Amino acid sequence: MTRRTAPSLLPRTLLAASILATVGPAFAQDNISTSTISPTTDNVKAKSRAPSNADANTKSLDQVVVTGNASITGVKKLDASYSITTLTADQISQANTTSANDLLKASPGVHVESSGGQTGANIEVAGFPGSGQSPYVTLGLQGVPFYPMSGLAYLEQASLLRLDDTIERAELVQGGPAVLYGSAQPGLFGNFILKQGTDVTSGDVGMTIGSEDLVRLDGFVGFPLSKNSNWYGSVGGFYRQSSGVRNPEYLADDGGQITATLTRDWDSGSLMFFARYINDKNQFVTDTPILNPSRGQFSNYPGFSPLTGTMGSKADQYEFLQTTPCFTKGCTPGGIAVNMANGRGPDAYLTGANFDWDFGNGWTISDKLGVNGGTENMVAFYSTGTNPLPLSTFIANAESANHLPAGLTANATYTTGGQASMSQNVVTQELRYVQQKFHAVSNEFHVNKELFEGNTLTLGNYTVGYNSNELAIQGSDILLQAKNNPTPIAVSLTNGTQTWQVASPQGFTTGPTTAQRIPGTGFNTAFFLSDTWKLDNWLFDAGIRDEYQHLRASLGNVATGDLDDNPYTLYNNKSRYLVPGSTAIRYGKTAPSWTIGANYAFDEHMSAYARLSDGVHFPSFTDLATLPNTPVEKMHNMEIGFKYEANWIYADISAFRRLFSGVPSSLLVAVGNTTETVSYVYGSQSKGVNFNVTAKPIDHLSINLSGNYQDSQYTHSNGCYTYQGETTQVVCSKSNQFNGYQLARQPTFQARLTPSYEIPTSWGSLTAWVTYEYIGSHYSDQQELQPLGHYYDLAFGVVANVGKEWAFTLQGTNVTNQIGLTEGNARILGAANTGGVILARSIEGREVNFQAKYKF
Repeated sequence: MTRRTAPSLLPRTLLAASILATVGPAFAQDNISTSTISPTTDNVKAKSRAPSNADANTKSLDQVVVTGNASITGVKKLDASYSITTLTADQISQANTTSANDLLKASPGVHVESSGGQTGANIEVAGFPGSGQSPYVTLGLQGVPFYPMSGLAYLEQASLLRLDDTIERAELVQGGPAVLYGSAQPGLFGNFILKQGTDVTSGDVGMTIGSEDLVRLDGFVGFPLSKNSNWYGSVGGFYRQSSGVRNPEYLADDGGQITATLTRDWDSGSLMFFARYINDKNQFVTDTPILNPSRGQFSNYPGFSPLTGTMGSKADQYEFLQTTPCFTKGCTPGGIAVNMANGRGPDAYLTGANFDWDFGNGWTISDKLGVNGGTENMVAFYSTGTNPLPLSTFIANAESANHLPAGLTANATYTTGGQASMSQNVVTQELRYVQQKFHAVSNEFHVNKELFEGNTLTLGNYTVGYNSNELAIQGSDILLQAKNNPTPIAVSLTNGTQTWQVASPQGFTTGPTTAQRIPGTGFNTAFFLSDTWKLDNWLFDAGIRDEYQHLRASLGNVATGDLDDNPYTLYNNKSRYLVPGSTAIRYGKTAPSWTIGANYAFDEHMSAYARLSDGVHFPSFTDLATLPNTPVEKMHNMEIGFKYEANWIYADISAFRRLFSGVPSSLLVAVGNTTETVSYVYGSQSKGVNFNVTAKPIDHLSINLSGNYQDSQYTHSNGCYTYQGETTQVVCSKSNQFNGYQLARQPTFQARLTPSYEIPTSWGSLTAWVTYEYIGSHYSDQQELQPLGHYYDLAFGVVANVGKEWAFTLQGTNVTNQIGLTEGNARILGAANTGGVILARSIEGREVNFQAKYKF
């Protein structure tokens, strides 16, 4: 393939510009009688800054949204020819989220697996073949992405998101015109708009306590810097500590964040600076033992609740990972001391600036600058793919696997002291250590020109430079009791003369099976051209984007061997470790995206739209490290939608058809006594319906129903897997094909029903609600051999507003303690049930919290 370089972008973009200007297409995302909101001086100026519209009515087609369109003043929902979900500050706080990731479920068709804790959620967008991590989700503040590359193995976007009182509203866009702007995410772009200062100093302070020993402090204040200066500031954030629903006997969550803004308004525009710093440590949980007596039926494994259980404990909190060999018999290998309480979480910053200006005569500009970076570290237990078994059986299997002499005497002791029972069940867990450092500088620039009445042309550029440095030590398995808060077990075998150590004094049964260092730098630049054209009740829009990506990375060399030059320490004899040198990775591709849409406004309360779009997904450093020839993934999306608003109902319904090709995938799977990376490429096809309806049958009663139905299958699976272990080999088999199977991790049907009732009182108001969530049948794997069944859960909330100053909130999630599986044994290619037991992960058990907030 001939390499295409960045300079070729501009001529093609200018050619497209002339074509679009001639044909009179459109792009912006507005429609109806007012088309897009005209970027006149009256709309841009904010000389006297009004209070925040954080609590504006999002169930109104008159609400203005700024995400997914080119206008500096946004577009009415009625006119937006794409799927967008908005949430106010109050709606965010009342969303019954167990983590910030849960909020994304408000966008119909998004399935969030927040069962692992506050971070590391797998987020699936209906019809997008993710099956792990969140490759089709990008999140950001003020239109600036947290990180421009989605799909890194340990830097999924939602890990950098925490919700607090600094958020004014959220705007969640699925597909559509999002393929043109910013990082051009074809799946879901979640844009979080920050509160800013106003002419009147205002804010709040809140204290929250919870059933999992949660203590949390929130606060926000916005203010003018001085009278009539048109400079405004704000600052806010939170800090909290919690033992977690799954209590590891140390803090499961510990940290917080702080956010500040500085804004200047003029008659013709505005300038905003913002900065956020987050430092948060969170326990991360993967698959645990669960009884699975029959298909779709699950219950507690003896001694371990899938709702509250964890492999974390005081006994295994501090460990030492052997990573570096030494070459003197009896020496001690080098390594990394880890504290499991550090968990998985970011120590990162995000700063940026938004600038908008109206020059008059139809000319406006907009610029979004972002500078961010930090680390996303992780130390957590991962499933090894091996179900629990008696300790005596584990020892017998180890004797056989290591070809040891017969008649050996076994000695098993707890690492905290005392003999371990041979009849108890044990399980091995992989202790995984990852350090992910990252930095990025991005800029998105738009220039708009009204060509003639009703027609606006936009030319823009998005450029980002970024880097990542990943160190991952995987596969250090540790032997634990198969129970909640277990103790590691050390095992040795002796014949009276010689002693073989099966599990080290810390309980480790293997050294690292993967040692990976991937430093890399990337550069993306994209030019885009769009046009919107209002013609009577029609609003047409169209746009094209051409993007170039250039990556340079290296994959550190590894070797396999004995870490301590002692053949009798079986636990580290076949370890993989980093050695000097690396393999260079070079990648350069150019790919186009485009979209075209039409919106028709029947009147001020009803509209319909249709849209076609082609999006792309460039590979990440992780993709290229496991599959150097990763193609540019392509997505074709067709959608139609209908929006209606009346006094008694608000409805937003859409249907889609989505086609994918060139989707890369990699798994770390158990192969014999070790683990290896398996990579392959496939495609998919899907169709479905998303719905979000709110009815108000009587005064004070509101009933919301949202969710989706989809029919999605895999395509273009050739049954060939590339195994990358000590040697690289390609294994092709018809049994490995998964064409026609349902997309993994995605339910065919999901829905959330929330009735809410408000009672006005002499002292304020009382609002109560209940949310019923149903997740339909879904599978953990691509061959439908690991069924996860279906489940429901219930959440509730009550808010008492006392006067204008006080608000008291009581909320609970999964109040009936339902087991709901979100993932199965990802380390197994095929069926995972052994003797009625599987390794899987359930949603967390009941959690209740109470908040008192004072507003001023």
